[in-house]
Amino acid sequence: MTKEAKVIELDEVTIRFSGDSGDGMQLTGTLFSDATALVGNDISTFPDYPSEIRAPQGTVGGVSGFQVHFGNKKITTPGDRAHVLVAMNPAAIKANANFLEPAATIIYDSDSFTERNLKKAKYVTDDPFVELNLHDYHKIGVPITSLTKEALIDSDMDNKAILRSKNMFALGLVSWIFNRTLDVIEEALTAKFGRKKAILESNIEVLRAGYNYGMTMQHSTPQYLIPTGGIQKGTYRNINGNHATAWGLLAAAEKSGLELFIGSYPITPATDVLQALTERKDLGVKSFQAEDEIAGICTTIGASFAGDLGVTSTSGPGLALKSEAIGLAIMAELPLVVVNVQRGGPSTGLPTKTEQSDLMQALYGRNGESPMVVIAASTPSDCFDYAFMAAKIALERMTPVMLLTDGFLGNGSQPWKIPSMSEMPTITPRIAKDPSKFVSYKRTDETLARDWAFPGMEGFEHRIGGLEKNAEGNVSHDPENHQKMCELRAEKVARVADLIPPVEPVGCGEGDVLIVGWGGTYGHLVSAANELCAEGKSVGLAHFNYINPLPKNTEEIFSKYKKIIVCELNLGQFVAYLRNCFPQFDYHQYNKVQGLPFSVEEIKENVIKLLEE
Repeated sequence: MTKEAKVIELDEVTIRFSGDSGDGMQLTGTLFSDATALVGNDISTFPDYPSEIRAPQGTVGGVSGFQVHFGNKKITTPGDRAHVLVAMNPAAIKANANFLEPAATIIYDSDSFTERNLKKAKYVTDDPFVELNLHDYHKIGVPITSLTKEALIDSDMDNKAILRSKNMFALGLVSWIFNRTLDVIEEALTAKFGRKKAILESNIEVLRAGYNYGMTMQHSTPQYLIPTGGIQKGTYRNINGNHATAWGLLAAAEKSGLELFIGSYPITPATDVLQALTERKDLGVKSFQAEDEIAGICTTIGASFAGDLGVTSTSGPGLALKSEAIGLAIMAELPLVVVNVQRGGPSTGLPTKTEQSDLMQALYGRNGESPMVVIAASTPSDCFDYAFMAAKIALERMTPVMLLTDGFLGNGSQPWKIPSMSEMPTITPRIAKDPSKFVSYKRTDETLARDWAFPGMEGFEHRIGGLEKNAEGNVSHDPENHQKMCELRAEKVARVADLIPPVEPVGCGEGDVLIVGWGGTYGHLVSAANELCAEGKSVGLAHFNYINPLPKNTEEIFSKYKKIIVCELNLGQFVAYLRNCFPQFDYHQYNKVQGLPFSVEEIKENVIKLLEE
C-alpha cells in the first residue's frame, strides 16, 4: 500500500536545476518555469551558464544551472538560496552547496556517483555530503540514468541518444513534487521536437516515467504546495529580457509608422535580440548579420539616414568597437538605438556572466564632446518598456540613445502582461515637412532637435557626415561655431529630462539610509529595502533607469536621507558619476564583481552595518 506523501506548504520556493552543460538544464528549467507561470504563480528565473564553450564533462567549471523562484505573491528576484536542488552529477552538488537553504532538499542522480565522477569534481572523500557538511539536508538519491534507460528499453535509440533524455526524467519528478501537470510541458516539447518524432516520443516517455516515479515513491519524496496567485489578471506570457527588448523595439516601430532595421554582429549575451528581430519579417523588420561590430552599426546608421528606425545590439567588447560610429551618429544627429547587454569584462572576461561595468563606456566612451542619452532597464519584462522609450527618445529628439541591460536581465525571465498597442505612448518622428523652411541643423526652441530629412525627399537635400557643420549644414572649422554646436548637442541631451519621470523612492520617503541602484539590480535592492522597512528600519530605495540625463528631482530625493549607499555590480562607476553630478553629498558604496547578481541578504547586511555606524 502506497504511503501518503509528506506535503510542505510554502508561500514561495526556489528550485535550482544543475548539471553538465550538455545535460539540458536550461531547457528543463525553462519548461518548468513556463508551466509554473501558466498556473498563476509569479516567477523570476536565473540561467547560469559556464563561460567555457565546452568545459570538461563532470567538472565544477562545466556546471550549468537554472534557478527559478516562484510563489503566490510578487516575486522580484530568482532567490538567494534554493529550497530544492536537482543535481545531475557530483560536480553540481559541489558548485551549489553554498547556495542552498538550511535543510534544503537535494535530489541527485545516484547513478552518477561513481569514483570517476567524484575524482573529476575533485572530492577528496567518497562521500560528497559529508565533505560539504550537508548532514542535515534532505537527500533523495534517484537512479535517474538507469530509470531513463529502462523507460526507453524498447526504443531503437543508441545509448548516447537515450541519455540525452534523462533531464526529462528529472523534470517529470520535479513536476510531481510541485504538483504541476504535464500538459503544458508536453505541448512545449511537441512544438520544439514535433518534426523529430523519435526524439519527441522518447522525451515524453521519460517525462512521464519521472512523474510516475514521484507518485510511486511518495513515502520518500515530499510534495510542495505553492498556492497560485501573485499576479494581476490579464494575458501573460513568460518572457526573457532579450525578447522583451526586441518586442519593445517592434512596438516602437509600429507606433512611429516606420520600418525597423537591425544591423548587428552576434555576441554573448546579446545575440537573442538580433535573432528575435530577424524572425519578424512579417512585421517589416529588415535584419542584417554583419561581418563585424563596426559594419553592424555603420549599416544601422545608413538605415537611419534613409528613414528607418535604426537599431544595433551588442555587449561590452562590441560596444568598444562601435564607439567611433556612435560618435558619427551623434555628430550627424541621427536617431539610433544602441542596445548593450552587459557582461563580465574586461576583454572577453566572463562572457556568460552578468555585470554592470559598461556604464562609464556608455557615458564617456567616445572621442570628443559626444554626449548621449543613456537609459537602463531593471527587470526582464520592463526591457520592453525601456526599449520602446529608447526608440521614442531617439526619434523625437533626433539623437542616439543607448539602452543598457545585462546578462542577468537578458537571459532571466518573468511573467509579462501583454499590453495593448492602444495603451502605448505615441511616437512622433521629427520628419521634415516644408522644404521652403528646411535648414539641416535648424532646431526647435523647446527640444533643440533638428528635422529629419532622408534621401528621396525632394527639396530636402543636405550634407551629412562626421565633420563639424554650421546651422546650414556646411562644413565649418570656425572655433566659435564648434563650441556652439558642442554646447547645443549637450543641451539637447540635457533637455531629455523634460521627457522622463521623476525618481520615486520605495520604502521610507525620508530617513536614515537611502539605497541607490540602477539597472538590473532592482529586484534584489527593492526586496532588501522592503524587508528592512518591515523590520522597522528607516530605509528607502532610489532606483535609476534614466542615467543621462538624471531625473530632475534626484538632488531633492538625496537630500531627504542622512546616508546614501550606492550598490552596483562594478567597482563604483555610478557612484563616481553621482559624485561628479552632486558633489555635496557623502556617498557610501557596496560593490560586487563576481559575475553574479546581488543577494538580498548581502544588501541587508551592508545597510544594517551602515545604520549601526
